[in-house]
Amino acid sequence: MTINVGDRIPAVDVFVMKESGPEKVNTGDVLGTGKVVLFAVPGAFTPGCSKVHLPGFVEQASALTDKGVDTIACIAVNDAFVMGAWADDQNVGDKIVMLADGNGAFTEAMGLVMDGSGFGLGSRSKRYAAIIDNGVVTNIDVDDSGVVVSACSAVLDRL
Repeated sequence: MTINVGDRIPAVDVFVMKESGPEKVNTGDVLGTGKVVLFAVPGAFTPGCSKVHLPGFVEQASALTDKGVDTIACIAVNDAFVMGAWADDQNVGDKIVMLADGNGAFTEAMGLVMDGSGFGLGSRSKRYAAIIDNGVVTNIDVDDSGVVVSACSAVLDRL
């Protein structure tokens, strides 16, 4: 079942990369307080994710915070080492919390699993963007192809 507007964001353990290595965090804690923009990508270092999706949020992070966003988070079904390397490659810095859903547990709890086996990717996350207010989803848009409704510019229009 796919998460809907009005639903509470699932509380699932995922990882973030720290200087000391991967650190377990709970999505209920990271995404459950204040105004949050969460966007999901099918995979780090993939073309649409690296050329359009993540860079748009990096470039427009201040525009999001100017509209009252407390936390910007990116999640993918990748491990923390890959998410950390991707963050470094994309000059994310501290603008975006990079969440590693290596086992896909959060993606499954959201009901947004994508079958990427035809491309050798296995189970991944669908591409989406959600606006979350104190742990409750107030808007969610899933892209069926390309980066359109989940792009940062589209999220800015909805804030």
